[in-house]
Amino acid sequence: MSAKSSKSKNLSQEEEALLQDYSRDLSTKSSALFYGNAAIVSAVPIWLFWKIHQMEPTNNYIYFILGTLFTAYLISFAYKNVKFVLKHKIFQNLDNVFPNEKEKKNEDRSLKKKNEIAEYEATTYSIFYNNSLFLFILLVASFVIFKNFTPLFNYFLSMSIASGLLALFSTSK
Repeated sequence: MSAKSSKSKNLSQEEEALLQDYSRDLSTKSSALFYGNAAIVSAVPIWLFWKIHQMEPTNNYIYFILGTLFTAYLISFAYKNVKFVLKHKIFQNLDNVFPNEKEKKNEDRSLKKKNEIAEYEATTYSIFYNNSLFLFILLVASFVIFKNFTPLFNYFLSMSIASGLLALFSTSK
């Protein structure tokens, strides 16, 4: 334990910032963005089940809340996993865009710029990809696979399978 703490004390603030850029931890801004988007996307099926499957929201609001919270958590988990993988791929592809420079000052600036670009692109693509996949799986499950089930079971099974498969697919590389 003491060897580990002495290693972390030897790291400079720049090195800690660099390690933070490559960790799986999300910034507060990214977490808020992911949880907000996940809540919106997981609430969209409420309209589908209300208007098409005739599930009255006033009678089923507790099921809608529980389903939305459960799927929002799994969708945000998928956002985080996909972003982590994509960020490193995008960062590596940006080496061609920003050639390495000899000066330390310009190199640090170049690394920060590449990291910002990779962060932004990975975040937006992760949200787009996961939202598209979630809604596609949900529609197929709801209208094809579970079309003969009661609306309540259709809702729970479709939402659970769509968000569960999304979280599962996000763990592969």
